[in-house]
Amino acid sequence: MIRGDFMIHVTIFQNHRGDYTAFSCIGHAGYAKAGEDIVCAAASVLAINTVNAVEQLVGDAFSLVTDEESGRLEFSLKEHYSGKSVLLIQALVLGLQGIQESYGNEYLSLNFKEV
Repeated sequence: MIRGDFMIHVTIFQNHRGDYTAFSCIGHAGYAKAGEDIVCAAASVLAINTVNAVEQLVGDAFSLVTDEESGRLEFSLKEHYSGKSVLLIQALVLGLQGIQESYGNEYLSLNFKEV
């Protein structure tokens, strides 16, 4: 295991109705060296798959900012989003919580923020 100042920080944003409408991920897990870090790979696959599913299966409009070096991914649904996109973000949360349960909070922090 590689430690130090490593951790994936995920923030899930929800509106006043409780809908998950955006998420932000930044960092690297530090569970293992680059290319072998299964925690980082799992979190990345979940986040990227959520973006791809919203785009290709639902078609809702969204904004996306990424930076591979820092591990940054910021996703936000635009107005008039569907319940399908909210469900996909809920599935992302479920998967990230599973990673936390399996590998611990020292590799991935999951926070919720109302906007």
